[in-house]
Amino acid sequence: MQVTGPTTTRAAGSDAPLLEIRDLRVEFPSRRGTVVAAQGVSLTLQPGEILGVVGESGAGKSTVAYATIGLLEPPGRMAAGEIRLGGERIDILPPEAMRRIRGKRIGMVFQDPLTSLDPLMTVEEQLVETMLTHLPISEREAKTRAVELLEQVGIPDAATRVKNYPHQFSGGMRQRVVIALAICCEPEVLLADEPTTALDVSIQAQILDLLKRLVRERGMGMLIITHDMGVIYEITDRVAVMYRSHLVEVGPSDKVLTRPDHPYTRSLIAAVPPPDRRIDRFPLVEYIESAGTATRKLDLASHWLGKARDFGAGDGPLLRLEHLTMRFLTRPSLIPSRRRWMTAVDDVSFDIRPGEVFGLVGESGSGKSTIARIITGLYRPEAGRVIFAGTDMTSLKSRREINRLRRQMQMIFQDPYSSLNPRMKVGDIVAEPIRFHRLAESEAEVRRIVADLLEHVGLGARAALRYPHEFSGGQRQRISIARALATRPRFLVCDEPTSALDVSIQAQILNLLKDLQEELGLTMLFISHDLPVIRQMCDRVGVMQRGKLVELAETETLFEAPQHDYTRHLLALMPRMRAA
Repeated sequence: MQVTGPTTTRAAGSDAPLLEIRDLRVEFPSRRGTVVAAQGVSLTLQPGEILGVVGESGAGKSTVAYATIGLLEPPGRMAAGEIRLGGERIDILPPEAMRRIRGKRIGMVFQDPLTSLDPLMTVEEQLVETMLTHLPISEREAKTRAVELLEQVGIPDAATRVKNYPHQFSGGMRQRVVIALAICCEPEVLLADEPTTALDVSIQAQILDLLKRLVRERGMGMLIITHDMGVIYEITDRVAVMYRSHLVEVGPSDKVLTRPDHPYTRSLIAAVPPPDRRIDRFPLVEYIESAGTATRKLDLASHWLGKARDFGAGDGPLLRLEHLTMRFLTRPSLIPSRRRWMTAVDDVSFDIRPGEVFGLVGESGSGKSTIARIITGLYRPEAGRVIFAGTDMTSLKSRREINRLRRQMQMIFQDPYSSLNPRMKVGDIVAEPIRFHRLAESEAEVRRIVADLLEHVGLGARAALRYPHEFSGGQRQRISIARALATRPRFLVCDEPTSALDVSIQAQILNLLKDLQEELGLTMLFISHDLPVIRQMCDRVGVMQRGKLVELAETETLFEAPQHDYTRHLLALMPRMRAA
């Protein structure tokens, strides 16, 4: 795609910042009082600059971006402040005028790629519609450009995949589609809310290089919100740190990330897992105004989670995959010869030992999440077997036997938005598996267990009375983890469990998972694109590429002496925070 300069309304020679946020205050009124999501936030963004915003989930980072683009979810409102684009105040514009700005002058990469794409439209239709709305081009030119955009963001076989619907893409591929949508009209300002959350390091590097090139060549300004401190170090010029709706520190990235002034910033950076060595525990963010959400050590001898379970010891691997193969139909047709298939999993075999944490890494679309869904029975493989605790799950017919085994394995999904029922209160979401499997003797015991689980994942018992939409992305993922623990599982499938979490909450959750794994003897399949986290959490690691398992080794062996070229490529691309 040819990179051209944007159409801008900035006056020639104007000294006004490209984007300016002045004393922003955002409130969310409710029956329980007014929640202040952003207070006194002031930021500027210059042409050709990349500004990073970091902080724990719920700090107000995404709120600032949504207020800037005029998309605060009701009853949220901008109670004070100004937002200016090229010197022009835009927060007071009528809705029709803001619609002309969104997409054309300000592009947005949303945090959740699934809910930001229309499930009833193909990717091509969504890209073409956006370009025809804002750009003076023909439909034919828009279709050609749509394919070029998908190629730029790393979608393989873009000419074919552009005809697919969002549900036919993996989480990482959907994120790339959202990025293509955000840049398709060459905006002046790009607001990127966790743009690399679901991306592996290879695609992440490709996307970041593309975004940096667009910023430098076009004079575009980018405000990037992310919890990945390595990404912040590599891509940003300046960084702003938010804590509990306030801006606590702003400055050049090298200065803030290596010589921070504020105690919260220092604690936040200390919690980043090191990529070059293994540690016993993840450092927690400690700050004088801490809300007390850190997880605490469980006394599992007397705790509900540690009570005896009817699992039995058994011999050999707890889980064994034998020659798994899974294909998806990408082009349906009544004529078999015209059908097109995508092989997501190609003859994969491995086993997981009792009490082991087995890691699975690879680029998005390599088959990692498909394997997780096959193991948990959400997909039925085209060929191969899944043997759990000596039972071939692919051949089970009895619903009672299936439920008995499913109680022993639970899954933490990659997307905390679509995996929670928006019509149910959090307490009922966590209680649902307890009631279904009849694990409590009374409703009072159910409520006590739910409250305790919510406390241990750092949300507090009062969270049971609220709905999922009242929580940030990271907080919703903690709800998902509490629900997964509710059946006291033997085997936990963690599909990108920390992809939506900032480093402070990530440290709490991963320490909790470590405690549970060690004290309960939990066995885990841990899927992640975050290689430093994989190094800290896993005993063995399998590397997936294009549906195949290309390498399997002990974790430290794989990180210190990788054998496959693709593994070496992934490790070389890890973002690293270099010492000052």
